[in-house]
Amino acid sequence: MRLAVPRWAGTLAAKAAAFIAVMCCALAALLGVLVHVSVTDRTVGQARAAALSRLDDATHAFEAGDAFPPGAGLDPPGLPAPLRELARAGRRGTMVAAHGDRPAMWAAGPADGRRALAAEVDYSQQSRTIAGLDRSILWSSALAIGVTVLAAAFAVTRVTRRLHGTAQVARRITEGDLDARVNDPRTKDPARSRDEVATVAAALDSMAAGLQAKLLSEQRFTADVAHELRTPLTGLHAAAELLPPGRPTELVRDRVAALRTLTEDLLEISRLDTGRERPAVYSEELGALARRVVRASGTDTGVRVVRDVRVETDRRRLERVLGNLVANAHRHGRGPVTLTVDGPVVTVRDHGDGYPAYLVAHGPQRFRTEGGATGHGLGLTIALGQAEVLGARLTFGNAEDGGAVAVLTLPEADTGRTG
Repeated sequence: MRLAVPRWAGTLAAKAAAFIAVMCCALAALLGVLVHVSVTDRTVGQARAAALSRLDDATHAFEAGDAFPPGAGLDPPGLPAPLRELARAGRRGTMVAAHGDRPAMWAAGPADGRRALAAEVDYSQQSRTIAGLDRSILWSSALAIGVTVLAAAFAVTRVTRRLHGTAQVARRITEGDLDARVNDPRTKDPARSRDEVATVAAALDSMAAGLQAKLLSEQRFTADVAHELRTPLTGLHAAAELLPPGRPTELVRDRVAALRTLTEDLLEISRLDTGRERPAVYSEELGALARRVVRASGTDTGVRVVRDVRVETDRRRLERVLGNLVANAHRHGRGPVTLTVDGPVVTVRDHGDGYPAYLVAHGPQRFRTEGGATGHGLGLTIALGQAEVLGARLTFGNAEDGGAVAVLTLPEADTGRTG
């Protein structure tokens, strides 16, 4: 069994919890050592004073020839050897050592130059007190560390959850959802103080709102310009048809047709930019649709059906996507151009110089062409937009042996597959 970690509990929360745990352990260890040393020094000092007091009584009794008090005597058994040697050297000292099966505090001093006079005090109670104190320090430290880490983890994960929500909104904006907002409650009430996360959320919301306003303005401008051009272009087209036959007339008609195509493309892009386009979905046989597209294009394009399927799609939009891909392959690439159907995946490949690096990395960009290519660069942009309306995925790449490769992956129908 693996512990499932929430997505918002990422590296920051783990690092913060680990840091807090380490600091708590260090602080608990320091406090525990200080308390242990302080209590042990006091306990040992009291036992040492009692042992020395008993040694003084034994010394007075030895000098007076009286009987030794309990726990005192000359060279008593169990006296630690270091303490015996210290007393024979003419000095006094104390030491904690075992006496039988219990600890004892020993005090020893010189007697007659050859023997040691010693006294011992039972140290069992003091030893149990120190051991109990150490256990209490360990348990209380563990409990304090656990409570502190849990409280810190709760506080940190609240912050990381908000950061994760902000990052999700940023990703939605990147994917084109300009209506996405963080809407942090701390940014709505001026009376509440803002923390760093609320400041970032407010900045992201402000950026998204500004970006949305600019894009909507550009979309309205493009749509208005294209719509206003329609009427004069229609008249210009009608006037061009009245011109007498000849080369100049053909050039005028060709330019008028190109301008009308550009205007229609701009209108189509402006509709796609609104995000309100909806497909009219019907079941279509993909192989037959691909052949119709190639016939309508009037180009020398090979059609190869590896595995035919029926797909739920908008026929008009799909024909627009494939038609633009085929036209782009012939206009900017070199033959042979092949359209391959393999299940719900349609591939259009040419054998030219391939797509530019910027297009492979970032997708088509309107009105941008490279390498001396002609055209206004809207065909692939429209193809990508219509593919998104269909719920399909359109990717661009280059073949290893040369040539551009566009791959359209369609959602496959549940039934009606043919082979």
